[in-house]
Amino acid sequence: MTAFTVALVLVVAAAGLLRWRRPAWYWLAFGVTLAALRVLVRYRSVMDACGLTVPPARWRLSLARATNRPIPEPRPPRIRRLRPTRTGLVLRLKLRPGQDVFDIAAASDRLRHSFSMFGVTSREVRSGVVEVRMTGYDVLKRVQMPAETETRAMRVPVALREDGSVHYRDYRAIPHALTLGATESGKSVYQRNLVAGLASLDVALVGIDCKQGVELFPLARRFSALADSPDTAAELLDALVARMADVYRLIRTQQRITVDVPDAEIAADIWDLPDELRPTPVVVLVDEVAELALYASKEEERRRDRIITALVRLAQLGRAAGIYLEICGQRFGSELGKGITMLRAQLTGRTAHRLNDETSANMAFGDIAPDAVLAAIQIPAELRGLAIAGDASGGWHRIRAPHTSLRQAVNLCNRYADRTPDLPELASFRPTTGTATELVPSAKASPSTA
Repeated sequence: MTAFTVALVLVVAAAGLLRWRRPAWYWLAFGVTLAALRVLVRYRSVMDACGLTVPPARWRLSLARATNRPIPEPRPPRIRRLRPTRTGLVLRLKLRPGQDVFDIAAASDRLRHSFSMFGVTSREVRSGVVEVRMTGYDVLKRVQMPAETETRAMRVPVALREDGSVHYRDYRAIPHALTLGATESGKSVYQRNLVAGLASLDVALVGIDCKQGVELFPLARRFSALADSPDTAAELLDALVARMADVYRLIRTQQRITVDVPDAEIAADIWDLPDELRPTPVVVLVDEVAELALYASKEEERRRDRIITALVRLAQLGRAAGIYLEICGQRFGSELGKGITMLRAQLTGRTAHRLNDETSANMAFGDIAPDAVLAAIQIPAELRGLAIAGDASGGWHRIRAPHTSLRQAVNLCNRYADRTPDLPELASFRPTTGTATELVPSAKASPSTA
């Protein structure tokens, strides 16, 4: 009995220590089993208390009266599958007649308290089927990306969502995006993760960094073109617009539209072209868009109009030509001048870190997800890297990118420097990097995001 008591005390102490210091380990060792049992045992009573049950069918009531049996109890949604994950539980429910997916979403906070979980989110899988994702701990406090992620062309993992799933940047689905964030909000780390994910792909990276290149020029070995001033940026954007026109002419010559050509062989963008003819896709990263829109003289105003016009053209027409925009900035508002709201309308993806004003949050989400505006301005200053990500569908998520130091990002860009394509149109903007140097060992990543 004494040995059993000592062993039990040691197990409880180990569980408490893991829950405090290593919540992910605690979840995999103890939490997932306890949570699954808790959900199965409490399920019917919790659903009844949350108002997620429906009265029994009339035929069941009639049968009970005819056979003199007890009246059947109200029925909750039927559990179709309970699947444990590395961060929580995934519950797939079959709704009863008369129930709606919004009923589950409205009761998410009550379900979180009733099942003693950290977070509960829901989404509709198909008509009548709802997937409820429960997280057992705060996955955004210490971001740990899964060892294996789904990778394919122009799709890279950049952050972790609050429900434990991976947040991807998919350029084929969302060609252009806007990323906002105040100083020390984690925007630069998010950008580094994006570059690090793109470094191993067959893609050309083009950077515009008007802070004299302090953010992007250390990564120069993986960039096909870089600009560090508004004047150079204007010339670079004009070269990209010219490249876009050349790509469209190539697509037009390869369309072969006749009555004898099957629809699948008709090219409408670069991804419909044969591999040997397909131009290299280009991702354009603008580090601080406000620097491109500000002016203090007539000459600078003409340059500003030229830059914004080129950006709008690339946003409107660049997708089919394989040119994708990543617009970043600390501030984004209509006071930046004409053309800014037109540019924003073409940026489908929106990501907002901590912002200093509500106007920027409204510019980011006011036209696609008004309820995300409040979430964006409530991000605390101590949680650097925490952001709200949404798109034109109206859905939004809390995300946080893993901490990636500048040294780690430089090492990755140097490792994949041989993948940097030479684009003739941008040859004059190719950064000079000197001779290759040996990789410097990266310091151990900090658990917090800077």
